[in-house]
Amino acid sequence: MGELKMNNLLSPILGSWKVPELRRKILITACIFVVFRLFAHIPIPGVDTNKLASLFAQNQFLGLLDIFSGGTLVNFSVMALGLNPYINASIILQLLTMVFPKLEELSKEGEYGREKINQYTRFLTVPLASLQSIGMYALLKNQGIVAFVDPFTLISLILTMTAGTLFVMWLGELITSYGVGNGISLLIFAGIVGRLPVVFGQTISTVTSEVAGNMLVFGFLAILVIAATVTVNEAVRRITVHYARRVRGNKVYGGSTSYLPLRVNQAGVIPIIFAVSLVLLPSLVGGFLQQVPQPALVTVGRLLTSLFNPNSISYNLIYFFLVIGFTYFYTAITFNPTKIAGEIQKYGGFIPGIRPGSPTASYLNYILTRITLAGALFLGAIAILPTLAGRTTGVSTLLVGGTSVLIVVSVVLETVKALEAQLVMRNYDGFLKE
Repeated sequence: MGELKMNNLLSPILGSWKVPELRRKILITACIFVVFRLFAHIPIPGVDTNKLASLFAQNQFLGLLDIFSGGTLVNFSVMALGLNPYINASIILQLLTMVFPKLEELSKEGEYGREKINQYTRFLTVPLASLQSIGMYALLKNQGIVAFVDPFTLISLILTMTAGTLFVMWLGELITSYGVGNGISLLIFAGIVGRLPVVFGQTISTVTSEVAGNMLVFGFLAILVIAATVTVNEAVRRITVHYARRVRGNKVYGGSTSYLPLRVNQAGVIPIIFAVSLVLLPSLVGGFLQQVPQPALVTVGRLLTSLFNPNSISYNLIYFFLVIGFTYFYTAITFNPTKIAGEIQKYGGFIPGIRPGSPTASYLNYILTRITLAGALFLGAIAILPTLAGRTTGVSTLLVGGTSVLIVVSVVLETVKALEAQLVMRNYDGFLKE
């Protein structure tokens, strides 16, 4: 069974290489990857990279930002911010689409509407990148990683980091237009995979004889996590929908049966991003309060720091339940059962045994609430799994689970499906020509 799945995964890639047009797209994507990795190693001067690496190893939130920057932030390269401002702008626009009716109408206008929203996302990326550049400089300055610079140099640094974000965003759009798959996702994937040799090297150099025996356990756990991620990512609950037969003139419409797929992991990786951003805020506030010359505030700061220590039980429990809460929250925003029920009724469809309209919406909400619980529990387990794996195996430099595995698996499956769609389209075109 495992060999069959692997063959199904590799066959679209091997088949695409035999098609000249798809081979050209794969080569273009590979060339853009090379350019991305080259620019990721051009550092901004005046930064102590050793202290920076130590800071990222101790701060999980910065580690998450580094994942979404494609591994460029830990080197503090000219593309240090990476795709973080663009991803934040995309999330903001997606949430605003649910709030403002005009944006919602624009999102329904097909290709034109999507292009306009993408344009608004690009415009919003620029100020977000500038603000994050200032915040990153302030953080590194407080940690003694970067020295004080004059205003002119600071402006140059902000412009450089903002331009780097726009450049990597442009590379992602080039892949989307001329390459294979979603360019933004593929660049994040390339950054994660590009860091694997470094992480493996650090792990091998720090493994002791006592920990070496746990490497087999760690490898088995990694395979188990990847298999579970693939299973949950592809799992759907199919709701049968019948369409009534309608007669207009001499033609008969409808009378068919289709399925409404409800994904178990409807929210993707977004709940982990929201949860880790919120759960790490108290520790940052606690670190700031400990520097205030007020004994009461210092005590509060120490309490927050100890309570929200990433290795503590309280931190992981709060993190786990926040992921579950944000999974339900984001699913409720992105999937509207009332709207779906209205669309089904509009086209003459109904779910067997369920009346159209509000009963259908209640039924969809009932099903979605229960399958989302499975997806939320899985995301919560994935979020805290690095801490559990580190305690179990004693290997702290090579962590399984978390956002990186979820992103890598999702991007691989998405890209393979895109290649399969391209192959099917070309086979269909060839059939029509014959």
